[in-house]
Amino acid sequence: MQSPLPPRLLSLDLVRGAALLGILLLNIVSFGMPEAAYFNPRAYGGWHGADLAAWLVNFLFFDGRMRGLFSFLFGASLLIVTDAAEASGRDPARAHYARMAWLLLFGLAHLWLIWHGDILAHYALVGMLAFPLRKLPIAHLIGLGAMLVLASTAMFGMLAYDAWRMSLLPQLAQGGHASLVHTFGVPPPSRIAAELALHHGGYAGLVAQRFRDYATTPIAMLTLYGGETLGYMLFGMAALRSGLLAGTWPRADYRRWWLYCWAITLPVYALLALWLIAAKFSLFAVVMAAATLPGLVRPLMILGWACLILSIASDDGWITRRVAAAGRMAFSNYLATSLLCVLIFDGYGLGWFGRLSRWQLYPVVLGIWVLLLLWSRPWLVCFRYGPLEWLWRTLARGSLQPIRNNLANRSQLH
Repeated sequence: MQSPLPPRLLSLDLVRGAALLGILLLNIVSFGMPEAAYFNPRAYGGWHGADLAAWLVNFLFFDGRMRGLFSFLFGASLLIVTDAAEASGRDPARAHYARMAWLLLFGLAHLWLIWHGDILAHYALVGMLAFPLRKLPIAHLIGLGAMLVLASTAMFGMLAYDAWRMSLLPQLAQGGHASLVHTFGVPPPSRIAAELALHHGGYAGLVAQRFRDYATTPIAMLTLYGGETLGYMLFGMAALRSGLLAGTWPRADYRRWWLYCWAITLPVYALLALWLIAAKFSLFAVVMAAATLPGLVRPLMILGWACLILSIASDDGWITRRVAAAGRMAFSNYLATSLLCVLIFDGYGLGWFGRLSRWQLYPVVLGIWVLLLLWSRPWLVCFRYGPLEWLWRTLARGSLQPIRNNLANRSQLH
């Protein structure tokens, strides 16, 4: 007979679900437009009127913060999984590294076969580094995390220095610094045309391009973003141990921390946005104001997001239950979102890549949100895990795991 599921933290599922929905606000640009449009609206998709407003909302509230929120939650989940392994008499290191090895394989398949913007392989590699640090005291987790984030910000500062040199010596853009323009600047029309042609073509061409251009992306991401991501995971561990992510704080404390965090960070983001607009999204302004300086305040705003979500949540609210269910199936929903988006935008699907302006991407986001919220809870009424969560658990444990819910398990969802 199946036993009831172990108690879950609704707070973690809820925050994870909100991050899952929120991150599509940013990822949709990578699904639907050429690479440089992600950081620089002047590169493609419009940077005036409604398009500028769409960029501004994302820059002020979401850009980098949803990814960071996922990283916080990944660190918290690492603690939960390893603590549960220890409590059940299993080797926590073996349990953790088996999970990370399989996640890495899932991520590489996602990167090369579905979408170049994969984050799973990166989380798997950083998660392997995070495991030995999980026993640190809360103060040490926060201190080490802060040092890692500062080091990552300094690394981006070197990119900003290169962008500043290019503003003085434009000929550098034709040499080894061209990739900086392709990522943060306004690429030449030939580059944009090549990306449009690639995504309007067939599946085989896209896969060949991913194997050619993204074969070593996980290593590159580990070098550039690894310190920041590891720092965020440590912050997530501290937030769980302090009770913040466990949902045990008084609601007034969540509201107070949300207001404090946003009162500090939102004016900074507003000033950076004004600089970017005044500079007409020049290469140096984008690298400095969109990729470098936000690293100094982003962790506080991520913390504010977690506190905001938990301060307004209602344990028996319809939205809370639906968002938490989507978060409980975040792995399945993340990959389902990728599959839906490539079928909408790439040439072997509807072929909408590059055909919508920036603001026109967001009705697509809304439609995908509705689908995720509608299917996740009914699935979990019948099954213990999302389909890919079940597969991951089965592979990591090396034995077939039960998936169907019995009546006791179903009662936990009502």
